[in-house]
Amino acid sequence: MKILITGICGFVGSTLARSLLARSEGLQILGIDNLMRPGAETNRQALKSLGVEFFHGDIRSASDLASLPASDWIIDAAANPSVLAGVAGGGSSRQLFEHNLASLGNVLEYAKTHHAGVLLLSTSRVYSIPALASLPLHLAGDAFVLDDTQPLPAGVTPDGIGTEFSTAAPISLYGATKLASEVMALEYGAAFDFPVWITRCGVLAGAGQFGTPDQGIFAYWINAHLRRRPLRYIGFEGLGRQVRDAFHPSDLATLLLAQIRTTRDGGQRIYTAGGGPRNAWSLAHLNAWCDARSGVHTPASDPRPRPYDIPWVVMNNTGVQGDFGWTPAMGLDTIAEEIAEHAELHPHWLELSGL
Repeated sequence: MKILITGICGFVGSTLARSLLARSEGLQILGIDNLMRPGAETNRQALKSLGVEFFHGDIRSASDLASLPASDWIIDAAANPSVLAGVAGGGSSRQLFEHNLASLGNVLEYAKTHHAGVLLLSTSRVYSIPALASLPLHLAGDAFVLDDTQPLPAGVTPDGIGTEFSTAAPISLYGATKLASEVMALEYGAAFDFPVWITRCGVLAGAGQFGTPDQGIFAYWINAHLRRRPLRYIGFEGLGRQVRDAFHPSDLATLLLAQIRTTRDGGQRIYTAGGGPRNAWSLAHLNAWCDARSGVHTPASDPRPRPYDIPWVVMNNTGVQGDFGWTPAMGLDTIAEEIAEHAELHPHWLELSGL
């Protein structure tokens, strides 16, 4: 079996490549990356040493994709992953559209040509921001917690947010490109008879992530705390109570393999996956973990709201557990320790990440 990974030199793409090769014998992986992300170049040689066939190209260019060999499956891991993209740095709105949606058209044409299955990595940010902001929450220590004693909207249970939760606008420009990508992938799959699986992922985190304040928050925070860089609790009274769940791309690789091996026709094609309630931390919790490991470093308080920020997002894994037998194997403590050890070995990682 041959798998094409777009964005293969990014954190998620490169980690998926390594994890898939470790989990499946006889697998061939080829990948394409334009290497525009700061730090991406560092992964190219390591991947080639594992036998990955690397192509320097840009999926926004139809001819770059058309020149690639055929594959059986495509993992689309190439995207601008920042929810602030197009509105607050990270490129223009036109660039966001080209990176996240227009380029997918080329990927889907490649899938059509080679009759390759598509594994689309989507995001928790396809969900309605007003609906997320209005979830019933209460405080438990230094974190927001879902208040399940109150009526919950469709798609939300104590296990987290599932596929039925509202995707009504506004969801951010970034979220809109990902939601539109889901629709296009499903339509192409139906029209041209190739399988499509879509996974709405929670936060992905691990060693080697190129963390910035608006993406890769766990890696960014741990690296910045260790170096005593300025840190801020933004919004929500400036207390760091906002909560996210996180999981490791190596666990995502296990789920993608299970989807590849599922021959089911029809039925559910969109799933949510993440760390779940057991692997969800507030920023204050994350900072306390850093304090205990590397000494106290107190963030500044900035209560001013930031576009698209939301207080609580935890993904529901019951669907992927029921249909694919999948739960994340790596806990958030383990992920944080992996990031911290990597940060100690790479003192200039933030600079490499473009900060």
